[in-house]
Amino acid sequence: MRINSYKNKLSTVFLACSLGLGMALLPSCEGVLEEEVIANIGDNYMNTPSGLRDGVNAAYSTFRSFYGTERGNNFTIFGTDTYTNGADGSWKFMNQYTSQFDPRTGHVREVWNNFYTGINTCNAVIDRAPAVTGLEESLKTQYIAEAKFIRAHHYFVLTQHFGGVDLQLSETVVPTNEVGRASLADMYTAIIADLEAAIPDLEPTMRASSYGKATRPAAEHLLGLVYLTKGYSDASEGSDFSNAESYFQKVIDDYGFQLLPDFADVYAFGNEINDEVIFSIQYTRDPLTNGGGNNTHLYFLMEYDVQPGMQRDVANGRPWKRYRPTAYTLNQAFVNRDVDARYQKSFKNVFYSNNPGDYNTTFDLSKSTVSFAEGDTAIYIPGYEIPEAERAAKPYQILTPSMYTDKLYPTLNKHLDPGRQDKTQAEGGRDYIAFRLADTYLMLAEAQFQQDKIDEALENINMIRRRAAWPGKEAEMEITSAELNLEFIMDERARELLGEQKRWMDLARWGVLVERVQMYNEAGSPNIKATHILRPIPQDQIDRTAGGSGAFPQNPGY
Repeated sequence: MRINSYKNKLSTVFLACSLGLGMALLPSCEGVLEEEVIANIGDNYMNTPSGLRDGVNAAYSTFRSFYGTERGNNFTIFGTDTYTNGADGSWKFMNQYTSQFDPRTGHVREVWNNFYTGINTCNAVIDRAPAVTGLEESLKTQYIAEAKFIRAHHYFVLTQHFGGVDLQLSETVVPTNEVGRASLADMYTAIIADLEAAIPDLEPTMRASSYGKATRPAAEHLLGLVYLTKGYSDASEGSDFSNAESYFQKVIDDYGFQLLPDFADVYAFGNEINDEVIFSIQYTRDPLTNGGGNNTHLYFLMEYDVQPGMQRDVANGRPWKRYRPTAYTLNQAFVNRDVDARYQKSFKNVFYSNNPGDYNTTFDLSKSTVSFAEGDTAIYIPGYEIPEAERAAKPYQILTPSMYTDKLYPTLNKHLDPGRQDKTQAEGGRDYIAFRLADTYLMLAEAQFQQDKIDEALENINMIRRRAAWPGKEAEMEITSAELNLEFIMDERARELLGEQKRWMDLARWGVLVERVQMYNEAGSPNIKATHILRPIPQDQIDRTAGGSGAFPQNPGY
């Protein structure tokens, strides 16, 4: 079985229902058992072996509220140096940092409430597991460890975006409005303690029967990231970067993960389970149990479907035109494309005609008409300028950088989902890769760089760069110690991890969010300011807290 696939009697969804406070209760909620929808699960069910198992699985399902969703992508892709807004969507203000991005923003409230739902479900598992009878002690220990991993993850995401939040480490059984904000240091102490406690009791590898569960290397990867982030924060301690280095090195050395030989294979459709994946969020093709699905396939696409020779289809995707790569991404991050293959392997450069016929041209006016048979090249996107005379000689339209608009731009291909049922289906079924080995290498290099271990950092950066090279160009991709600095690491992470829900947190960790948005995101640059280093606390949280903003203060500037 695969966690959160809800197959083979996987889970009765035992989600805690949010109060809109900094915690949640765990009453009866609807769920799924095999293919039968079950309602009105009693609270005592959690005290049984099957109830405890289903509680853990329900906690896993709250990852789906962030990874692969529009809200999660808006929190991590929008408002950065790598992506700006495309033509469509009602959440552009999250990229533009206008006054609409305020404490009543729906995505802010939903991320907050959904993660606290998961946190309280984890609290219930941790608190109740010791008293559950009829369950092997080893399984109890494993369930507690998995719950601590999930709780640590959720608190870490909340801390990065909101700062100190309400820190609840035991189950909230009775509603209360007596809550407050923990210090940043207390948040990190709790997160680290959860992961350190979980690591020994987690499985060392992902078995085929339990793919998607928390494992020891997943927790070590996350703990390394926690220490790395803490090392830049106001709660930093002198050992943070060395601790991060230690955990990242263990992930690389101890578990048999490998970089795939070809960068393009990491996100190849159908290859979501591969030797580079450390932890992924599980989705399914079952419409009954997939919820909103993994929607990321919708957001990075250009408006190909109204162009000559083209119509919308499953393979090319449903273009919602949310995220458009910035000039920094296209012109500065992806340089040396004759050596570095990642530009060509990250972006779709050809659309083949699926709507044959004769048409007037729309954007490439080097010719007035084009004609296509089925399968002919309809649109070519080279990523560089081509002279008009050369374009005129081609029987298709060529989209060059000078023609890019908020509707026409290079399409990221990492998240395309040709396995959808039809061309209108938004609920994708691909698993979302959350942690992968290339990221571990890059963060290891960053932690080593911060300790002046330049030779070690250089080798780990070059490990990633050699894999990214065109065949025979590996030596040319290597950099020297003179070229290695934090800005290079920033650029390397942009190249390798583009569109993978990491960039906003990276920029916030480095303390360069405002600077980089002002430099590289034209839509966000006029409005972004120091206020935006944190997100607004949901107004619902403050309104329902005894003492209001005095007891639960809003982040500055909102």
